[in-house]
Amino acid sequence: DSSNTSDNYGHGTHVAGLAVGNSGYSTGAYKGIAANANIVSVKVLNDAGLGQTSWLLNGLDWVLQNKTTYNIRVINLSLGTTAIDSYTNDPVCVKIKQLVNAGIVVVAAAGNLGKDSAGNMAYGRIHSPGNSPYVITVGASNTLDTVARNDDTVTTYSSRGPTRSFYTNAAGRRVFDNLVKPDLVAPGNKLISHKAPGNVMVTANPSLVPVDLALLTSADGMMTMSGTSMSAPVVSGAVALLLQVNPSLTPGMVKMLLQYTAQPLPNENMFEQGAGQLNLDGAVNLANIIRSDINYQNAALGTGMLEGGASMPTPTTLIGGSVFNWSQLILSNHSFITGQNLVTQFQLPYKWGNMFSDGVNFQNNGFSLNSASFTTGLTLTPQVKISNGGGLGSGTDFCAAGVLIGDGVLIGDGVLIGDGVLIGDGVLVSDGVLISDGVLIGDSIQAMSSRATVMGDNTPTLR
Repeated sequence: DSSNTSDNYGHGTHVAGLAVGNSGYSTGAYKGIAANANIVSVKVLNDAGLGQTSWLLNGLDWVLQNKTTYNIRVINLSLGTTAIDSYTNDPVCVKIKQLVNAGIVVVAAAGNLGKDSAGNMAYGRIHSPGNSPYVITVGASNTLDTVARNDDTVTTYSSRGPTRSFYTNAAGRRVFDNLVKPDLVAPGNKLISHKAPGNVMVTANPSLVPVDLALLTSADGMMTMSGTSMSAPVVSGAVALLLQVNPSLTPGMVKMLLQYTAQPLPNENMFEQGAGQLNLDGAVNLANIIRSDINYQNAALGTGMLEGGASMPTPTTLIGGSVFNWSQLILSNHSFITGQNLVTQFQLPYKWGNMFSDGVNFQNNGFSLNSASFTTGLTLTPQVKISNGGGLGSGTDFCAAGVLIGDGVLIGDGVLIGDGVLIGDGVLVSDGVLISDGVLIGDSIQAMSSRATVMGDNTPTLR
């Protein structure tokens, strides 16, 4: 219902800048992750950062219809609403499945509901569409303003899993999705990015502009924001770079690379960090040795994915003077899967429209991998772990994933309320309580396209 295409609220510009911003200020210190990617802005929320589900669906339809025209490869959704309906019925989740079926990677913010109104830790508050197994759901990590990776943590406000969306069966009982989410975390606390001139957020909260950046012109204006809205575009920009390195990657392969190379943060469980923190260096290195001469939509199970002569690198990365392990796993809804064959051999769940849980059997209270979908050499583990910082899901058990099957309440039912944009670690700007599941917190979708060899796109809005 807005009368213009400008970002009057300010959230979308900040989000877009984190993904693809190309500011020359301070010798490019505040560039986005994929600064050469093109961006297509699809405005689906109004000038107060609110909207209706129908607006979002119309925007996603537009992206689907124009994906070839603009080479749209990634959608960033830094927005959300209360996840009530199961992802199998939720209209936004159903639409997102169509987009993934069309080969588009969809990235969504997890939400900022990791604490209740009393400041207590809360579980079960992942937002829609972050409750969909077809999206890459991103929580927020805190780098503590250091380059080193050995002090990073998950922010207290980042929404934790499991997903508590549900459907009601014929017997009148609620059956909860209870997916292990988020998929991974990325820096989201006190990030500096572009400032839309005269935007509502800065006008109401001048402290969002750091003193040393206050005199910048509108063309290079910067502001600070926090939230999973900021973490999502960091991952969306990373996806654009992966698709530049290897345009043949399917959405499932992209998700696998991000999770497999993620950094497990010690003392954080999988409901808080998923596979771990984004490790772009490791993901790009793996994408670079995966064959790009294969149409993976037609690939058979077990097809070799590594370039001739390439071998798997040591599963560690050195950044900021510290070495950290890769997770070497993917999440599969209620369990996780480990093994090098996730990278070296093609798995059928990587095809468009599939999810990692396809081919995971649950019978007689036990999990197993279906050999028609997954190769040998993989291990499935039906636990949610508290990481010790090592790979392969090492650490202590947080809970048995088997508890997640059915309508049993895990940890707590997680009362679902709304959230807003976070200024810092736990301070909410515009609380935006969601009265119904049709009200979206956010402000715009932006889809990044790619030019020449730069592949990507992004659709950020509020988280």
